[in-house]
Amino acid sequence: MISARGLTKSFGDLVAVNNVSFTIRKGEITGILGPNGAGKTTTLRMLTCYLNPDAGDIEIGDYNVREHPLEVKKTIGYLPESAPLYPDMLVYDYLSYVSEVHGVTAEARIAEMGKLCGITEVMHKNISELSKGYKQRVGLAHAMIHDPEILILDEPTSGLDPNQIVEIRNLIREIGKKKTVILSTHILPEVEATCDRVIIIDRGSIVADDRTEILQKAHGKERRITVKISGADYAALSGALKDLQGVRDVFQVQDEHLTAAVVVVDGESEIRPGIFTMAGEKGWVLYEMKQEQMSLEHIFRQLTQGGSHGQI
Repeated sequence: MISARGLTKSFGDLVAVNNVSFTIRKGEITGILGPNGAGKTTTLRMLTCYLNPDAGDIEIGDYNVREHPLEVKKTIGYLPESAPLYPDMLVYDYLSYVSEVHGVTAEARIAEMGKLCGITEVMHKNISELSKGYKQRVGLAHAMIHDPEILILDEPTSGLDPNQIVEIRNLIREIGKKKTVILSTHILPEVEATCDRVIIIDRGSIVADDRTEILQKAHGKERRITVKISGADYAALSGALKDLQGVRDVFQVQDEHLTAAVVVVDGESEIRPGIFTMAGEKGWVLYEMKQEQMSLEHIFRQLTQGGSHGQI
């Protein structure tokens, strides 16, 4: 569906994107992540024909972005971080205007978008009267009004409250059943909950590209286990845990009622049976033993620490 090969883009002496290549298949929800200045925004702008690459090529569907930019733009729906809405227009009038620009028969399509995006009940309201969540929904309807095959969303939940975030997240998953979706965000749990696949960009280059669970397995060189007991102080618990084979480190966790520690374990070591046996032998009461999965946040920090800064 989308094929980028050897993309390079510089601004003066600064190389923002350096020989980036990736393929996104039809029907995938792909998250593009990176610290500020990593090059992800520049990459998205090249995908949407806003910027031309200095080198490399992009094909979207059957079209090359250099040779057929208008056809590519018809294939793509784009929602920037701040949806470019006209606040003085009614929602229905605004979507009708957008439909006419795209040459789409307005009435039936607006009704369909109203149902899909959950904005039917606000069609009669001025956009300026809407909450941020509803404005994002109107922006999504705008981006999809011409029924594009690809939807590119830049920070779609920025500034929303927790309930609105869940609503937009569910909406993106629903859209992803029929569309190819590219989601750029700095909210890592958002990616874990929404995306099928993750591309991480750092200092202009791709440093990871795979499904989330595969990245977690590949980079899971250590695991962390939270242990909470009663019957001993932290010094005794820490000493006993450090004696177990495979333990790399132990550090204290504050708990109002229990003695708590986090155990850092080598990736291949399984020490939970040993912790259970140890607690029983010492007469301690084991209240909690919880193993953390290697989170996307840990992987992101591993791969991008030391990245550059600035909006690129």
